[in-house]
Amino acid sequence: MTPALRIRHLGRVPYAEARDLQRALASSEEDYVLLVEHPPVITLGVHAERRHVLVDPQSIGAELVQTDRGGDVTLHAPGQIVAYPVISIDIDPKAVAAHVTNMEQAVIDVVGQFVDEAAVDGIGRLDGYPGVWVGIRSDSPAKIAALGVRNKRRGNYRRTEHGLALNVTTDLTLFDAIVPCGISGKAVTSLQALGVSVDIRDVADALAAALGDRLFPGREREIVSVDARVARDQVLMADESMSRRRLRGAGVDPDQGLEISQRKPEWLRVPMQLGERFAATKSVVSDLGLVTVCEEAGCPNISECWSDGTATFMVNGERCTRACGFCLVDTRHPLALDATEPQRVAEAVERMGLAHAVITCVARDDLGDGGAGAIAETIRAIRDRQPETHVEVLISDCKGDRASQQLIFDARPDVLNHNIETVARLQRAVRPSAGYARSLTVLARAVEQGLTTKSGLMLGLGESDEEVIETLRDLASVGVSIVTIGQYLRPTAKHLPVARYADPAVFEAVAEIGRSFGLAHVQSSPLTRSSYHARQASETARGVAVALRSR
Repeated sequence: MTPALRIRHLGRVPYAEARDLQRALASSEEDYVLLVEHPPVITLGVHAERRHVLVDPQSIGAELVQTDRGGDVTLHAPGQIVAYPVISIDIDPKAVAAHVTNMEQAVIDVVGQFVDEAAVDGIGRLDGYPGVWVGIRSDSPAKIAALGVRNKRRGNYRRTEHGLALNVTTDLTLFDAIVPCGISGKAVTSLQALGVSVDIRDVADALAAALGDRLFPGREREIVSVDARVARDQVLMADESMSRRRLRGAGVDPDQGLEISQRKPEWLRVPMQLGERFAATKSVVSDLGLVTVCEEAGCPNISECWSDGTATFMVNGERCTRACGFCLVDTRHPLALDATEPQRVAEAVERMGLAHAVITCVARDDLGDGGAGAIAETIRAIRDRQPETHVEVLISDCKGDRASQQLIFDARPDVLNHNIETVARLQRAVRPSAGYARSLTVLARAVEQGLTTKSGLMLGLGESDEEVIETLRDLASVGVSIVTIGQYLRPTAKHLPVARYADPAVFEAVAEIGRSFGLAHVQSSPLTRSSYHARQASETARGVAVALRSR
């Protein structure tokens, strides 16, 4: 069976994150079309002339980025749909020209759906000029879409990157900051400027369909969106909490959730194990004044793990700057970092004789580096005391800042974990300060650095099994090695409701599918949490990596 074309509507994504995500997907075997909007950014192609940037980009709230695509200078901004086909094409150089032609024709098809061609004197290509134009039969044609691509040879085929930008409701005055595509004396336009009043999501849907038709006619499409279209005509109750409104906006009725008082299935009932090892672990944690996610997040596996001499230490304090709808961690204003914390964690690891130490953290958006420097210092402190201990870190996204993430990457943890938590559609409802594309990018960057990479998600928030499988596919495509899947359990009545208690068979089924995608280890059960059986998962992933290198 021919694999599906994977179309991903990812919402607004910073340019650098989209670029790194493309690069990761280009290393996979899967064909993707990413549809995004960007915050203002001016990009320079490989042949661009710097003089075509007419103002200081910061004066219009934009950044300037040198890219490896073809073409000259262009501008991306909200109201513009940017499509990035990351696909395989034939090795024949003519296939590259055909790829560009197919993208142009897809845009022509879409613009023709919303604009009367006769009324604008034609829609299409303009001899001698790249992109898609309107008014091609007039004396004053205007460019409505720009194109710029790159391809890289891989064996007997090529992988494409970059793509096209179609102006829908873009503020056209921003283009005064550049000579668009290095073409002077030609106007830029948008669907809105042509008198079209349309929801940008409708145009994005049409462009996704047209690209599918032109790039892979007849091929099955797997469409994932961070924007739930079901909510468009839904009346949101003004007196509802923001979390409930976001759930409705994602197509989940919070009134249909399970009551917190409802008896849990037998498979979610955990026997306590309060032996000497549990007491010893608790004593070390208490003596050193440490915080564990086991306690802060109310983990159901605390007795099993502590009795096994395993604890997951939470650093950067115990107060989080985010308020995710599933999490029990304290969200009051955070305190200053404790400079002694890295050494105290390292001492605990030494006293407990841990072969595999797991370090997690609260999100610290109040700090310039998101707390990354303190995490890196903790890794180094453990290595100084216990060189043989494998260190796993579960990190936040550091607000997408690559320099901050690099501080952790450079400390070389044995496992770099960042949880995607849920499927694309539910991201804004479940963790409004994070994002699906951003999490994939964090993981992709870690893989690029040669780190063993791990992620996790929960069932029971309103997702479908198909969406879980699509998420596993995306994680595998960016190179993740380990995935954990567990049941969401509502900490209090103020948190998001449980939509379902997934049967253990569901966890087994999606795990098997995940492994078929190439994930080295999938730990999946109702009681699985991020650090559950972490040592075993790490050992499995390392074994798979060694086996692949020896082939």
